[in-house]
Amino acid sequence: MGHRLSKIVTRTGDAGETGLATGERIAKTHARVDAMGHVDELNCCLGLLLAVELPEPVRAALAPCQHELFNLGGELSMPPAQLITEAHVLRLDQCLSDLNESLPPLKEFVLPGGGEAAARAHLARAVARRVERALWVLNAQEPVNLHGLHYANRLSDLLFVCCRVLARGEAGEVSWKRG
Repeated sequence: MGHRLSKIVTRTGDAGETGLATGERIAKTHARVDAMGHVDELNCCLGLLLAVELPEPVRAALAPCQHELFNLGGELSMPPAQLITEAHVLRLDQCLSDLNESLPPLKEFVLPGGGEAAARAHLARAVARRVERALWVLNAQEPVNLHGLHYANRLSDLLFVCCRVLARGEAGEVSWKRG
């Protein structure tokens, strides 16, 4: 990183604009800024999840995601940079395959909960879905890296599988009861 902030209060955003890493200034209401904010929020949710005790396979699957999400946010702040690659998506695919092996088939919808770690994973999953939607909104306005779109989709899937793994090790999965 060539330029680091040494002064946090710059007042440059007071007029409703923010700066990208490219030096370009855009409105804080721009879909790119919205997507960047959602990616940051998801990374915070992962930080909350990783702050509690987790089974090693879950931790090993999710810990790299914080770095990868930082790359995704960086990619969004430096268009047309592409930092998320097919290899990142394939890593998530492999994690999904590995974690799914121990789970029984899903017969009913699962409610958020099942213990503290599982609930934190559910929150991260919901935010990951929002990240994916925000990326698609941005992509409709200006093309973004398709690997980033696929990564967001796969990460939300991985987080759902982690929810199931974690709930089974905690209070158990909470199934939705119709009516």
